[in-house]
Amino acid sequence: MNHRPSKPGTPVTGTPVTGTPVTGSTLALAPFDELRACVTGQLDTAARAWFDRALDEAAARPGLHGPISVWELRLAEAGRRCGPEHADAVRILILRAARAGEDTLIRVYRQGTAAERRAVLHALPHLVPGPDAVPIVEDALRTNDTRLVAAALGPYAARHLDAHNWRHGVLKCLFTGVPVDEVADLARRARADAELARMLGDYADERTAAGRPVPEDLYRVLALTEPAPGPEPASGRASGPATDVPTAPEPSPHPGTPSGKES
Repeated sequence: MNHRPSKPGTPVTGTPVTGTPVTGSTLALAPFDELRACVTGQLDTAARAWFDRALDEAAARPGLHGPISVWELRLAEAGRRCGPEHADAVRILILRAARAGEDTLIRVYRQGTAAERRAVLHALPHLVPGPDAVPIVEDALRTNDTRLVAAALGPYAARHLDAHNWRHGVLKCLFTGVPVDEVADLARRARADAELARMLGDYADERTAAGRPVPEDLYRVLALTEPAPGPEPASGRASGPATDVPTAPEPSPHPGTPSGKES
């Protein structure tokens, strides 16, 4: 799994470092107790009091109460109260305190701002064990908001997103300039993926024909699609053809990505 630090001082393991805001893919990996300790240690007195109160409110009244829950209002306030550099982590911790399941997370995502949607995407691997929240990952990949695209391709997508939409997500990164380091588990999912290699080649050909540079990240991903070297065939025995990889069921169309459509 690729976990590059988003800022100097953040280790590749996903563990926050005191004094460094927790951002990027680290948000989807850091244990809750470490995430809370990191955030709390960086807030001033007023912000820390607001944060503690917001967590207590979410824990006391989880779920939905009336048209909107108190803790949902706190999600909207997080950036103003705690600063934009801490808002994603604060929102994730409020969602966890509210014991938000897939239905709640989907509703918050649908109704939220781009910043709130990003926090929901980062929270998915922490709070949703199965594939029920995949529709909001697919929705984020249809946007041109690069921070949403990056958040959508975290560990949850690595585990649950089908091959068709995952490939288009990788192409979307190249198309919009999102570093492929943001794609969780890229090496494993790209390995021996001949269809992804074809799509990358088509996209590179299009860029070259248009006189535009090919992103360096494209060649990095293309190299990952090479099959792992297998064992040498036994002496005197010819090696047979490689076994085809089973194809996933036909998915729904995925607009908003560059060409390189799968046949």
